[in-house]
Amino acid sequence: MTSLAVPRAIAVFDIDGVLRDVGNSYRRALADTVEEFTGGQYRPTSEDIDELKSEGQWNNDWEGSQELVYRYFESQGKGRDAIALDYDQIVEFFQRRYRGPDLEDPDQWTGYITQEPLLVDAAYFDKLTRDRIPWGFFSGATQGSARFVLERRLGLNNPVLIAMEDAPGKPDPAGLLAVVERLTEQHGLPADLPVIYAGDTVADMQTIVQAQANYVQRRWLGVGILPPHVVVGAVDYRDAYRDALKKAGANEVVSGITELTADVIYALER
Repeated sequence: MTSLAVPRAIAVFDIDGVLRDVGNSYRRALADTVEEFTGGQYRPTSEDIDELKSEGQWNNDWEGSQELVYRYFESQGKGRDAIALDYDQIVEFFQRRYRGPDLEDPDQWTGYITQEPLLVDAAYFDKLTRDRIPWGFFSGATQGSARFVLERRLGLNNPVLIAMEDAPGKPDPAGLLAVVERLTEQHGLPADLPVIYAGDTVADMQTIVQAQANYVQRRWLGVGILPPHVVVGAVDYRDAYRDALKKAGANEVVSGITELTADVIYALER
């Protein structure tokens, strides 16, 4: 066990839209999948995807793809019972777009995942450590995808991570709690240390709200991170996205992860 001198707070991060730009990867794979399973009749826009995710229950992009396919056919007057969708086929198609033909070996991945711009570097996390803020990750991405960016791209050494396979989907806070428990044990942290969770979706902020309601012995604070496609979008759209995160429970909203400095975290936890 290692120790951090006088820790101030725990920081937990989502990954997609926070550490990496998934506008041309996950979101593109989602749009490809919907287009494929609607027979080329409907390709959701970025705004369509944001509108779906603003409902707070579509953090899983496979399920989100399926839902948009259903909604398209419903708009054409068909009931869901009459639509023959195979969820496993949706997942496989999505993953082949995202990872490439070889789904299992990261060394062979050639899909959209290889083109994701990073939004942060390892030095950011080194500085958090120096500033007495232990950190980890809670993501709806798969372990393979999350480890690909954390370890292969960012060079982090076996960071604490709870991913899709490890816990219920957001906004259930069980995965967030698991990260916090691991960090608490690993670093010998106080049991009442405040927790900051940084994410880019309504579901991320709702996760913090549910954590506060269910685990009252800590303070749980949400920081909304505007994803890149929102930052470069129209001002009205950016303001609406920010407002949605605030309404969902964000205590603060910033335009990128690097704006979430130790000083900002200290100010939040006071």
